[in-house]
Amino acid sequence: MAINCNVCEGTGFQNFEQIPVEVQERGNEAIVKWIHSTIGDTDACVCHCCGDGVDWYGEPGRHYTSQDPIGKHGPYAYNGGLAECH
Repeated sequence: MAINCNVCEGTGFQNFEQIPVEVQERGNEAIVKWIHSTIGDTDACVCHCCGDGVDWYGEPGRHYTSQDPIGKHGPYAYNGGLAECH
């Protein structure tokens, strides 16, 4: 059962409201590029609970899907098998 990330409210990004709407509409890859091009100008970033800034732990903004299973062998093994927001 997938659940939304509490940290980013299901967006995959922290401070999502700082990202211009026209960038949001182009999708996650465009948002990541925008964040990297505006370093120091925004607090927006990839949610640390959903990814490492380069890759996602499954579906951005969602936890415990088949792509990022709960447990000690999944992407959250460093945190006892749970996403940081739970």
